[in-house]
Amino acid sequence: MKIETLGVVGAGTMGNGIAQVAAVAGFKVVMIDVTETALEKGIATLTASLERLVAKGKLDVAARHAAVANVEASTDYSRLAVADLVIEAATEASELKLRILSQIESVVSDDTIIASNTSSISITALGAGLNHPARFLGMHFFNPVPLMSLVEIICGLHTGEETARAVHQFSLDLGKSPITVRNSPGFVVNRILVPMINEAFFLLAEGVATADEIDSGMRLGASHPLGPLGLADLIGLDVCLSVMDVLTRDLGDQKYRACPLLREYVAAGWLGRKAGRGVFDYRKQ
Repeated sequence: MKIETLGVVGAGTMGNGIAQVAAVAGFKVVMIDVTETALEKGIATLTASLERLVAKGKLDVAARHAAVANVEASTDYSRLAVADLVIEAATEASELKLRILSQIESVVSDDTIIASNTSSISITALGAGLNHPARFLGMHFFNPVPLMSLVEIICGLHTGEETARAVHQFSLDLGKSPITVRNSPGFVVNRILVPMINEAFFLLAEGVATADEIDSGMRLGASHPLGPLGLADLIGLDVCLSVMDVLTRDLGDQKYRACPLLREYVAAGWLGRKAGRGVFDYRKQ
């Protein structure tokens, strides 16, 4: 299973980040989204990110031009027919992902590997909805994709060994550091990380300390580069809430119940950096 061309469905934060690292690594990329507006925004974000790398001396101008040339943007799913691997990078919603995965499978060859970039949804359950689940697995990239080295490779019950080996090598070819994990709610990182973020919300709700003090405590006392509440804003409070709800439902343990304050922030539309407001206010920055 030699991977030369990558398909990415979703031009948002994760999708354009995955497309960027693949293009810089020399892979041909087909990035799909439902509207031209979404694609234009995704390409603009990707291009601006590459420009910042050039400005910082981490990428030369020729490599920047080559990376941009490696990316094709389209609303036509049939363009994925040339891909050796297609990564679905849509919003963290099972029904949406299942619908997109079915669309992908309808246009690619039987040899094409299909992956879902999910932070918590069962890979076994998603794979069960496909005709060829042995070629399906999870690839959990971390935000921001160009800067974060980890990729969690999640194998469902149906995932074939050859599929897992091919995606492991592809991750290395991207310059990432992959770990392979068994399908389980939250996988490894989010099973540990998001409950910690949730506990920080409980501390905030109880008035134990201010948001700045909570984050300073974890940065200065635990050597975290970013405090849990600031990290929640970066991840997206809606994503954090979704993960907590998956953990509560699938593990059946109330210790994972989402903090009511986290749920209230999401209801208010205070989703973090992408909304301009989360725990912290980014509108003046």
